[in-house]
Amino acid sequence: MFMTNREKTILELLIKTSGRHSSLSMATYLQVSVRTVHRDLKNVEKILKPLGLRLIQNEDKSLQIQGPDKAVFGLVQELSKIKPVDLSAKERKLLLFLKLLQANDPLKTGPLAKDLNSSSTTLGGYLDDLSDWIQDFDVTIDRKRGVGIQMIGSERSKRTALAHFYLFYFNEDLIEAIFQINHQELDPGQRILHYFKANYLMTIDQAMEQNIGTLYAELADSDYVSFLIQVCIALQRYEAGCPLEVAEDQKWQSSNEMEASPFAEKISSVLSEQLSINLPEQEKAFMVTLLKGSRLQSAESIYFDQVITGKAIKKLIQHVSQQLKIDLTSDFSLFQGLLAHLEPSLFRIRQDLTSINPLTGQIKDQFPVLFDVTKQALSQVFKQIRFPDDEIAYIVLHFGSALEQRQQRRSIRALVVCPTGIGASKMLAARLRKEMPELYSVTVASIHDMGQMDLMPFDLILSTVHLPKQKIPCLFVNPLLSQEDVETIENVTRHLSERTPAPALLPERSSFRREADVQRSLTHLMDDVDQAQTAIRAIMKNFSVIQVHEAEKMNTVLINLLGTAFEQSIIIDVNSVYRRLIEREQMAGLAIPGTTMALFHCRDESVRDLCFKIAYSDHHFELDSMDGGKCQVSNFLLMIAPDPLNPIAQEVISTISSSLVEDRESTLIFASANEAMIRTKLEAIFYRFLIQKFK
Repeated sequence: MFMTNREKTILELLIKTSGRHSSLSMATYLQVSVRTVHRDLKNVEKILKPLGLRLIQNEDKSLQIQGPDKAVFGLVQELSKIKPVDLSAKERKLLLFLKLLQANDPLKTGPLAKDLNSSSTTLGGYLDDLSDWIQDFDVTIDRKRGVGIQMIGSERSKRTALAHFYLFYFNEDLIEAIFQINHQELDPGQRILHYFKANYLMTIDQAMEQNIGTLYAELADSDYVSFLIQVCIALQRYEAGCPLEVAEDQKWQSSNEMEASPFAEKISSVLSEQLSINLPEQEKAFMVTLLKGSRLQSAESIYFDQVITGKAIKKLIQHVSQQLKIDLTSDFSLFQGLLAHLEPSLFRIRQDLTSINPLTGQIKDQFPVLFDVTKQALSQVFKQIRFPDDEIAYIVLHFGSALEQRQQRRSIRALVVCPTGIGASKMLAARLRKEMPELYSVTVASIHDMGQMDLMPFDLILSTVHLPKQKIPCLFVNPLLSQEDVETIENVTRHLSERTPAPALLPERSSFRREADVQRSLTHLMDDVDQAQTAIRAIMKNFSVIQVHEAEKMNTVLINLLGTAFEQSIIIDVNSVYRRLIEREQMAGLAIPGTTMALFHCRDESVRDLCFKIAYSDHHFELDSMDGGKCQVSNFLLMIAPDPLNPIAQEVISTISSSLVEDRESTLIFASANEAMIRTKLEAIFYRFLIQKFK
């Protein structure tokens, strides 16, 4: 059975979360278009058919595999054995890492690129990314023309870098593989994730499960997996003739006196008996060091005789409380959690054991003030120790959790974004105000405008198209706000609103207003009124409904609309505007679900004035809808604007978008193709806008 990496991922999603994924949510998860997912789903159906299974779509548009349980189980078995015909970028980087790690001599670029089934240029990009990753572990990639490519670093550093690469990029795959091994679903001789020997992982895992409770305290789940794979790496590297150097061993001679030593000795004994591999003392000592750097499973596992550490943690809580002006000193669960975390954390720092926190960047972006406060407090309390950002981020989570439990709520400010800022985003904003009144404010902007804005006042970005990673939470949602979208937004806003506000976290605002400020406000208001009047007059002047008969293609209808605008000198370059409209349509569906309307909109330099027009076609065309499905469209709504566009004019034309789905009556009016009736509706919309805007 052959399939691509994306097809395999889709099948795994359908099996693990049956009935919970739609085409739209899959596209969001895979970071591809809905159209791409639909194409992949056709291939998935072909894969399922010979197995006696079929793909069905429920009434809520969720997807589900239907068929006998035995056939589904057979599919699961097949998926565990299948290697996709293509590899993801992270898998290619892993294979590159492993080839460099296992090579004794420099590797030539040409053969290496051929082995990875990639070009030399792509290989160069992978090498750059890998170099950036491993440099934090004191490992480098040496590239010399005429000599080749080689990984340089100590054996200990190489092992640590490899372990953290797996934990960062393949954590879920590792957990799943360990589960399958324990349930005898994998061949013991099989290689897991291109490296780990399945029988080695199984032996180490069983030895840990049988002895860790009696010889050492239980580990947190993440550290259990980390310790397991690091022992497996040590075992395979030692077996391959790459032991730890003696110089590295000298650093840990005292480790054998620690309480974790009996557990390491027991693990080594089991490996010797079952795998015939006898580890030397320096390997056992390293195992002990890894254990001491691991977090315990629960705060209750910590003995309360660490007087010095406990005293320091109380000071840390006092410092943070003073900065935030919130008393956390009586929060015993916070003290208990920090004590459980900081004991191994301090050990890791002293032993120079790197701890990778995949959430560090997100934590720094979302909690900048709390991060800075915690960092400053740590430097004041632990003056002789420099905490890396990854460790600080873990500690921030403890304080963040304590603050959340205080249940001090605040309002949420959302920024709604679409490519133009005049179409789908305004529809989404209208739905948000109706469905989620708990949002304090909803601001609309185009992608271009967003790039010029200060995003710090906002708590959340909601976008109708995929955006690059932002410093604040960013969600991709349907312009019509599906129930799934509402639930996702509610989950995010719940976490945001429960963050404890404090004077130290919020900018100070002055209630004092100078006379000059009042004068500027009056001038600004008068300018806004003038801009609003100009925009409304332009829209009402240029509005019209045209009839398009016997059009064979959707493009014909659009060209007719643009031709009318060109004749009125509203646009200069028809081709430029047409390209923009088609590009926007390809980014995401424009048909409005449950109606016969599609909203084509864009901003372009060749547009001279605001314009709203409607074309009614006597032929229906099947177009992609805003919710990822399909719609039969006969009413084409054209909304175009100049670029750049002042904020007031943008707000005026966007008001039309939000009115399209305001209620059933509005939808019927805009779909009626009755110019007089629609014009009356526009007048009512703009009258209400002016009253609300400038009351």
